[in-house]
Amino acid sequence: MVVQQYRDGGGARAARALAVAGVIAVTAGCVGGGGGGGGSDGSGQRAVAAERPLDVLGRAAGVLAEAGGAEARTSMETAAGGTRVTIRGEGTYDFRTQMGRLKVVLPTDAAGADDRRPITELLAPGALYMKNRGAGVPDDKWVRIDTTALEDGNLVTGGVTDPMAAAELLRGAADVTYEGKSELAGVTVHHYRGVADLNRAARAASPQSRGALSAAAKGFSKDAVPFDAYLDEEGRLRKVRHRFSFASGSREGREGQEAAEVTVVSTLLLYGFGAPVTVKLPDEDDIYTGEIRQG
Repeated sequence: MVVQQYRDGGGARAARALAVAGVIAVTAGCVGGGGGGGGSDGSGQRAVAAERPLDVLGRAAGVLAEAGGAEARTSMETAAGGTRVTIRGEGTYDFRTQMGRLKVVLPTDAAGADDRRPITELLAPGALYMKNRGAGVPDDKWVRIDTTALEDGNLVTGGVTDPMAAAELLRGAADVTYEGKSELAGVTVHHYRGVADLNRAARAASPQSRGALSAAAKGFSKDAVPFDAYLDEEGRLRKVRHRFSFASGSREGREGQEAAEVTVVSTLLLYGFGAPVTVKLPDEDDIYTGEIRQG
């Protein structure tokens, strides 16, 4: 195994806690996935293998934008109080327009019932649309959420980390180790492990992603986000796993009790580059404006 260490400036700072209500109340849980496919060329391999990992990761979002559309599978796993909950999603995403359509499958409930319909999510710059949201929302209506107003910037709230935001986070890499080459679904990939800084990523992000990432930089209890990223020989991101941490708040009746920390592991897999992506945002009349029950 080839191991090389690369460091850059920057550090983490404590920020205001993110409420657990985000990912738990909106999606009744959180996201583990699969994927594969695609090609490579010799010149791309030489470029990726020879470049500084910080440069490769910093360019990953731009490379995806050039690639256009892709198929995506997502997984988000939340661990809190000894309980693990997993949500999975699948769909397509266009990195040029930063818009996508995913179907998110919720886990079974505590009694083992598995009769919940998947939630359809439309991702757009600064907005998340959800259908089959439940909790009092009519079946034919969409819920629209301003992601720049969310304390986590929609990195975990919807049960799916926006694919472009996941790639843009790599612009904030400050400490990276190159772990060498491996194979993912028949494709040669280069594995990078490191820590991204949310503030750094927000400053370096594209204008469409900057608002949401800036919100996340203020909302998470830790700016530092550990990650594992796998890029193919053309520099395209094939898989990335982020580990987010936030405080759930102090427990009632225990004076001096520190806020419990919740860990969310979000995994994105990309394949089928060049796939057509069609996203039509709902009309205003189709968006629900009433009260949403948190249950």
